Amino acid sequence: MFILVLSNLHAAISLPPIISSNMVLQQNAKATLWGWADATERFVIISSWKTEVDSIMAFNTGKWKAQIATPSAGGPYTITIKGRRNTIVLENILIGEVWICSGQSNMEMSNNQQIKDVLPSCANDKIRFFTVGKKTSDYPQDHATGDWVSCDEETLRRFSAAGYFFGRQLHQELGVPVGLIQSTYSGTPVELWEPAEVLESDPEMKVASTKIKDVTYRPNIPGMIYNAMIYPISNYTIAGTIWYQGEGNTARASTYQKMFTGMIGAWRKQFAQDFPFYFVQIAPYTYEFPYEGALLMEQQSRSLSYPKTGMVVITDLVEDVKNLHPQNKLDIGLRLASLALGDTYKKQIGVYKSPVFKSMTKSKKSISLYFDHAPNGFMIKGDGKPTEFLIAGADKNFLPAEVEMLSDRIVVSNANISDPIAVRFSFSNTGTANIFNKEGYPITPFRTDNWEVSQTK
Repeated sequence: MFILVLSNLHAAISLPPIISSNMVLQQNAKATLWGWADATERFVIISSWKTEVDSIMAFNTGKWKAQIATPSAGGPYTITIKGRRNTIVLENILIGEVWICSGQSNMEMSNNQQIKDVLPSCANDKIRFFTVGKKTSDYPQDHATGDWVSCDEETLRRFSAAGYFFGRQLHQELGVPVGLIQSTYSGTPVELWEPAEVLESDPEMKVASTKIKDVTYRPNIPGMIYNAMIYPISNYTIAGTIWYQGEGNTARASTYQKMFTGMIGAWRKQFAQDFPFYFVQIAPYTYEFPYEGALLMEQQSRSLSYPKTGMVVITDLVEDVKNLHPQNKLDIGLRLASLALGDTYKKQIGVYKSPVFKSMTKSKKSISLYFDHAPNGFMIKGDGKPTEFLIAGADKNFLPAEVEMLSDRIVVSNANISDPIAVRFSFSNTGTANIFNKEGYPITPFRTDNWEVSQTK
């Protein structure tokens, strides 16, 4: 909470809930503070970590915005905002790394067994949470409800499990305070998380967005969650975003890459920050239609061509393909953290990405497959032979492949196919891989063909 001293009830300086005591500000940045005041009112912002005072004047609309230089990680600090009519004192502020944790139910999921296991030892004032209240709106909003709280047994029970394990790992590896902003809404397609005008700008996206399934537990109109749960926090200075969503778009997978990267671009534009965006590929699951999940996974993999993105593959972290919500959020959070530590923070942590298909060559009756992110070769986890590789000739009839793992490639063949031309790996709704790079990351599902796949039961 902040201390507010009023001298007049009219036109007092005010702040959105996310700018409050106990917040975490991004280190070594121009952290944005904003709010409302009397039109053209002049006031000052005093930050306890520096001697210079920031002088501010509100716009004619009564809104104001200020960028305050922050030092390297530390705290606690105070910020005092002094105006003509009132003074606001924000206390117990930390400076460190700030990340948004967003998406649908798999990011929202909290208090799983892994969280219950760490509750007795989780208390840490250097890890803080802000959970954006669930709201929807037809128009962009100024306020998003929520409070900044320290991590403890009570607050962690209600926070994203994947987000917490991500943030905890960053805190341990970087040694700085970490602020996590959770903005999640279960069962939501990506269209609800981006401005409607992004979808209106492309005929394919426009048509696809009219086919959102009509359900009672969430809005069905594009942009409604963006307006109420992303736009109101878009002034906040962040280090990056982690995202876990996609299950809500499997029935309409063909346009997901456009929609998803359009959303990332729209967020970066609105935040006025070119922040990194790391996401989780959806898990194997028994979807209603054949290839429904596989095609969405493929769209997510293609999204990696968008700048400053990274993807976590979790085909090995699923115990039950009939459960849409994998319980292992610890390893998901750790893999997301590895992306941030390696790509954003440039830590020397070795190989931290799943192998991605790069190219193939044909030799007699076999096909050699080459991958990025497998410099030390491959391995099998568990007993048995490599699984999930299929191979086909011109007849498009895919058969299980014999697999030979070499130090620099994987060779696949089938004795019944004399002239193979295409390979698929884990290209199905429920494919769970047992082939990894030597660092323990599963191969990213892929196919080398672009043949039409049947969507009938």
